[in-house]
Amino acid sequence: MDSLDLNLLRALDALLTEGSVTGAARRLGLSSSAMSRTLARLRSATGDPLLVRAGRGLVPTPRAVALRDRVHELAHEVRVVLTPQNDRLDAATLEQTFVIRANEGFIGLFCAPLVAAVAEAAPHVSLRFAPKPIKDAEPLRAGLVDLEIGVLGDFAPEVRTHLLFRDRFLGVVRDGHPLLEATITPERYVAYKHVVVSRKGAFTGPVDEALEKLGFRRQIVAVVPGFPDALRIARQSNLIALVPRSCFDIGLMGGDPLIQGLVSFQLPVPTPEIAISAMWHPRTDADPAHRWLRETVISVCLTAFPRHRE
Repeated sequence: MDSLDLNLLRALDALLTEGSVTGAARRLGLSSSAMSRTLARLRSATGDPLLVRAGRGLVPTPRAVALRDRVHELAHEVRVVLTPQNDRLDAATLEQTFVIRANEGFIGLFCAPLVAAVAEAAPHVSLRFAPKPIKDAEPLRAGLVDLEIGVLGDFAPEVRTHLLFRDRFLGVVRDGHPLLEATITPERYVAYKHVVVSRKGAFTGPVDEALEKLGFRRQIVAVVPGFPDALRIARQSNLIALVPRSCFDIGLMGGDPLIQGLVSFQLPVPTPEIAISAMWHPRTDADPAHRWLRETVISVCLTAFPRHRE
């Protein structure tokens, strides 16, 4: 393999197509003498004369005739493999299934508009949403997941990312909750019981760390797996729920019945922002179809949540 010269394949294709050294030289932009030297190399490499004199012209040998179509196909395949991919993509003709891994919060907020956008632009594309029980880069690395949505971690330094939006937690209570009767201070905030969301069943988080610095501790009486569950409990009780601003704001804008009867408020202690990003493996970075998927997800998030992009 070290001695192979793919330029010889291109030259052989030109010689067998043109049937003359002059014609092949013109096709490849070479001089006739350079083309003659290349023919000599081809004869040595194949062990066959390939083109032989017949009067004033050249005629192919039987082996050359047998190779002509195959050589033409191989030369075309080599050009395809060694030529940069065309970045233009016709989404309307794309036939592919993409797997997006995200938590139920993102799926609940963006699944419907994302599916609608994809269906309109690419009717032959399917989306499969996969659960995200833990942060793990192996599905991306193994090609089992095309795009992951969530908080960027340090578990996969090679992963490509794009910020979708920034989020922050809000407190949520039922309309008429006694907490709303006066300024919400840390002391009044911890005076009521709480419901929190955790896939891992954790009872504490950044809010509790901030409260602890001030000498306060809230009483958590329920841990649920999803934000919709926390919102339902808050609407039917005096428990205080903690949900992302995106979850509440988009539900409010969309008239989601889940939000009806609920009021949000700023937490009385500072908590870090949450950066929600799209993540993908470098192997798909230059793929036109995957780029289209990323751009579609980014556009849907920006349209649905423009104020939280930066």
